[in-house]
Amino acid sequence: MKNWKKTIFLFVIFACLTMAVGPFVVPVPELDGLVSEEEFIDADSKFIEINDVNIHYKEAGTGERMFILLHPFGGSTFSWREVMDDFAAMGRVIAYDRPAFGISERPMPENWLENPYGMKANVEILRGLLDEFGVEKAVLVGNSAGGGLAVAFGLEYPERVEALLLVDPGVGGGRGPQFPAWALPLMWTPQMRHIGPLLMRDYQERLPNTIEREWYDGSKLTDEIRQEYLNLLRIKNWDRAFYELNFAPAYPELRPLLPTLTVPTYIIAGQEDRLIRYWYFEAIANEIPNAKLTLIPQCGHVPQEECPVEFMKAANRYLMEVE
Repeated sequence: MKNWKKTIFLFVIFACLTMAVGPFVVPVPELDGLVSEEEFIDADSKFIEINDVNIHYKEAGTGERMFILLHPFGGSTFSWREVMDDFAAMGRVIAYDRPAFGISERPMPENWLENPYGMKANVEILRGLLDEFGVEKAVLVGNSAGGGLAVAFGLEYPERVEALLLVDPGVGGGRGPQFPAWALPLMWTPQMRHIGPLLMRDYQERLPNTIEREWYDGSKLTDEIRQEYLNLLRIKNWDRAFYELNFAPAYPELRPLLPTLTVPTYIIAGQEDRLIRYWYFEAIANEIPNAKLTLIPQCGHVPQEECPVEFMKAANRYLMEVE
């Protein structure tokens, strides 16, 4: 009996040591060909420090009305190139890169309380940005995951929102469905954070496929546009930032909260969206009080890029109503 107990004890000690030390001996080589964010700075790029994160943004237009453009997952200020001037004709417009995307800073937090990649942190970055620019209220224009952020902000700070313009929004949850909250403590350990980048590198194959599926008419997706989005995978620490993003602190599920949204809301979506089907947009439009919905025929997940003329016609009609 004593030998049996000793064997079990030694096995447990061995297993614990393997889990504690094993991940640290796994090599995590840096990917080849990575460059600094500075390689992609444009002539009209600007930077501002919000909550200790250096945020890249672009702005245009003047006037009392403020538009904040929130890009989709994998996007950046580039996502709004086709409609930036159109919004600028109606007021002041700012598009910015959220942490982990574009050329905003990719800080590596020492602990999870300081994580700048989660939904709550992004809500506070947006609030800080409005404060820095002295903006009391803004129209938030959010595409896909950017729409989720717009909704979260509208729930937490409705007094700062003139209206929500949600573009093929993803509001199924605050942090993504594939990683349940109970798994987070394990993913926050130093061991898992060490090997975390290896878990994210399948985006090298997934992101190109996602870009293709975002467009209904593939002939409009030029090689130049495709490369602009793939530049995300050329920036140092993109894989570590994606790990921090995927396992950021949990945030309440957004969809059950939609009936409590009190700000004017308009949804514009591509009827042929292959990432989020049109009936999802019909459903959430019914769940948000007094929300309106327009589906653009023969258009995909990024109508502001693929169908900018039709997109702006719909946006203009609604914005004239809420003036």
